[in-house]
Amino acid sequence: MSAAAPPPLLLDDELDLLADWVPLPGAQVIELGCGAAALARQLVARFAGAHVTALEVDERQHAKNLAAPAAGIRFVAAGAQAVPFGDGGFDLALMLKSLHHVPRPLMGQALAEAARVLRPGGHLYVSEPVYAGALNDLVKLYNEERAVREAAQAALDAALQTGPWEAVREARFETPVHFADFAAFEQRMMRPTFADHRIDDAKLAAVSAAFAPHRGPDGAHFTRPMHARLLRRRGG
Repeated sequence: MSAAAPPPLLLDDELDLLADWVPLPGAQVIELGCGAAALARQLVARFAGAHVTALEVDERQHAKNLAAPAAGIRFVAAGAQAVPFGDGGFDLALMLKSLHHVPRPLMGQALAEAARVLRPGGHLYVSEPVYAGALNDLVKLYNEERAVREAAQAALDAALQTGPWEAVREARFETPVHFADFAAFEQRMMRPTFADHRIDDAKLAAVSAAFAPHRGPDGAHFTRPMHARLLRRRGG
């Protein structure tokens, strides 16, 4: 009888994994698609001398970021496919659940831009949600992302074949996700500032009904499966 598969790694703080893979104290970091910059804020608070240049293409989220500045973080309005900085200025580039949001024809260009702005020997850390799990089953009711998530992984594979990259590490893990109630899910997942999912009454009711079985006394708890890959720019 074959041994049972081990349970998936549950990772509360992805920064712990990143810190285990690359040196962060004093690092010059660029985040491509920072969202609310949660990990960037933790990074500069935990690691002395680290600095993050955080790019965000969504104007509303960028305005929120500017309204909540943090020492060690520079917020810049720009997309991953057109980084407004010179060559070789960063030690580490981050793409956290952001590569699949880059327009599909421009994913390769975004990865080329990451290579351009990294110093030789610098690293690119890409963390992408896996198309699986109960949370994904809810999201796909109003936002089907199988194609773009597969395209993101294909773009990484192509970059490793044709770009100045070598694969260093990869890991699969799950992160806990909690919603106090359906209203919290709706606001956070169905009505983000960066996308219009065209939520009408019928779609809202269908997602609410699918969400209901997951509710408990303290809200709904999910885990999100993730796939993280660390690439190194050749030349260092």
